[in-house]
Amino acid sequence: MQKILWILAFVSGTLAAQGQTTKKAMNDNAIATFGAGCFWCTEAVFLDVKGVLKVESGYSGGKVKNPSYREVCTGLTGHAEVTQITYDPRQITFEELLEIFWNTHDPTTLNRQGADEGTQYRSVVYYHSDEQKQVAEAYKKQLTASHVFKNPIVTEISPFTVFYKAEDYHQNYYALNGSQPYCQFVIRPKVEKFHKQFAAKLRK
Repeated sequence: MQKILWILAFVSGTLAAQGQTTKKAMNDNAIATFGAGCFWCTEAVFLDVKGVLKVESGYSGGKVKNPSYREVCTGLTGHAEVTQITYDPRQITFEELLEIFWNTHDPTTLNRQGADEGTQYRSVVYYHSDEQKQVAEAYKKQLTASHVFKNPIVTEISPFTVFYKAEDYHQNYYALNGSQPYCQFVIRPKVEKFHKQFAAKLRK
């Protein structure tokens, strides 16, 4: 695990050194949209990141307008569960967010994270600009070349189209439902592991 963390950090630093960074004006906030399994888990991780201003759970990448959670769970709408992250690029870069993204889920399992299975749980980066696309593709390429993961990375890198915010009860789910079994046995260990590995990136 320490080797994986080191390589992820190295790749992030290498991309920055090569100038493959987003060119959005530094006084503007930016948006990243990631799918990494259940959005309750991903939301709980990114809410604790320094420089992240807002995290919303929702749906993206499908063919139905304003889908409900029940509809998305059928797998028929084509949507992925995603977290839409508004961040301050003066405090954290897109590359650093990608480092967290790739380290806090398994990008080698197709349409599945742990016991959660279905196309709605696919690993995906929805890019908001050509710069984000280039950075995400370069990062994935370097991770593949470095053999960070035993199996091939299946993370989809696709253009962002539209984000549908999930129902209110999905927002800030872990903080509001921490005593629930899924939170105790799935989300909590993930968050605790993230806190240990990325202590320097946590908000104070």
